[in-house]
Amino acid sequence: RRQGEPPLENGFLPYLGCALKFGANPLEFLKEKQKKHGHIFTCHVAGKYIHFLTDPFSYHALMRQGKHLDWKKFHFATSAKAFGHGSIDPAEGNTTENFHQTFIRTLQGNALDALIEAMMENLQYVMLQSRAPKLQSNTWVTEGLYTFCCQVMFESGFLTLFGKELNSNNDKNLSSKQETERAHILNALENFKEFDKIFPALVAGLPIHLFKSAHSAREKLGEALLHKNLLKRDNLSELVTLRMFLNDTLSTFDDMEKAKTHVAVLWASQANTIPATFWTLFYLLKSPEAMRAATKEVQSVLESAEESVSLNGKHISLNRKQLDNMPILDSIIKEAMRLSSASMTFRVAKEDFTLHLENDAYNIRKDDVVALYPQLLHFDPEIYADPLTFKYNRFLNENGEEKTDFYRNGRKLKHYYMPFGTGIAKCPGRLFAVHEIKQFLALIFSYFEIELVDSNVKCPSLDQSRAGLGILQPSNDVDFRYRLKGL
Repeated sequence: RRQGEPPLENGFLPYLGCALKFGANPLEFLKEKQKKHGHIFTCHVAGKYIHFLTDPFSYHALMRQGKHLDWKKFHFATSAKAFGHGSIDPAEGNTTENFHQTFIRTLQGNALDALIEAMMENLQYVMLQSRAPKLQSNTWVTEGLYTFCCQVMFESGFLTLFGKELNSNNDKNLSSKQETERAHILNALENFKEFDKIFPALVAGLPIHLFKSAHSAREKLGEALLHKNLLKRDNLSELVTLRMFLNDTLSTFDDMEKAKTHVAVLWASQANTIPATFWTLFYLLKSPEAMRAATKEVQSVLESAEESVSLNGKHISLNRKQLDNMPILDSIIKEAMRLSSASMTFRVAKEDFTLHLENDAYNIRKDDVVALYPQLLHFDPEIYADPLTFKYNRFLNENGEEKTDFYRNGRKLKHYYMPFGTGIAKCPGRLFAVHEIKQFLALIFSYFEIELVDSNVKCPSLDQSRAGLGILQPSNDVDFRYRLKGL
């Protein structure tokens, strides 16, 4: 080590270093090293040197180091590795598109209103029409909760981003066309799951050719999203139409590489939203008090919007403003995500520099990685009393409004909740994701009676294989049942 560098954990294995220990349980590994070394330490992980910053009061120091730290390098390299397109870093010359700006422009502001409207329509179509055969009589339907969330969110999200097959409006064979389209989307879901299973391995740098079925699944997803196939669809989102235009005008990608940038968009829109939806609904089903409060809030918003719930084909409509006026649902979603999120924030050093923290300064070498692991923050008992317990109103103040005051050692925290990352690289689709989950819940409460098959079922453990990538999936599914309300 050179002078002034953080303490180093080299691990015992050549090249791999601490990778296996870290991978088995990142939270426990980092807690143990934090006890041993204090708030900053370096781990040798699979050939890379990663400096972990574990003091939440130092997070902003990292955000201020923009001129020394690059947030794009890691993201761009990961995307090219995982999805199989050429580098999307403008510095590499394949494209001049500023991807982050494209996403902010098409997932926030006015563009978000159109996405919310389309998603509301598509969720009701998927929940009610496309599942109609199952829902015919007043009998209960039993399914895995994760399977259900997966199908409903994937199908609705796919239709919202990538539109519907053309000419569905004035078509005599509408229902058979819808059936065919549904089969295509559910087939895409199977390919998505097959590819998603090995995603952590791809991020770790393993070549996709080692995984035959996942490789084939990724290629099939790419084929479905070729521009020539997307052009046959109606109601494409602004995100996808703009991305197609920029792919065609600002990039040197071939047709399949262009399609694979859309596979990246599909993955980003689903991989964390699906498990976040599952955990939110699971915790609600386990907590009657939370369910009562949430249902009451949704009913009151629907009443003030003069929306009535019926099964005669007239859909409920909730706009962005009405969805934003749901502090209880906000708190429930935040709490479910606090308990299930294991995202990681990475920055790569552009040069040797000195990182100034609250009370110390450390020397960082060029190409080293500086990382935050917010699960340490989310599970800190000094910030969140009884941190492993779901408390639906944890993010509400005494007036029932959003709570933003969280403290550690008597000091107010600027960063206390970070499932979407932080700073300039904060997930641009986070607003849409939260609105989607709210819409899903509002419709479930409105149209269905739902319950767990076994009300004493244990909470599934978190699948640690995806640590660092966002919301962790449950290690097993949980059976629940639902039926249409007698509306």
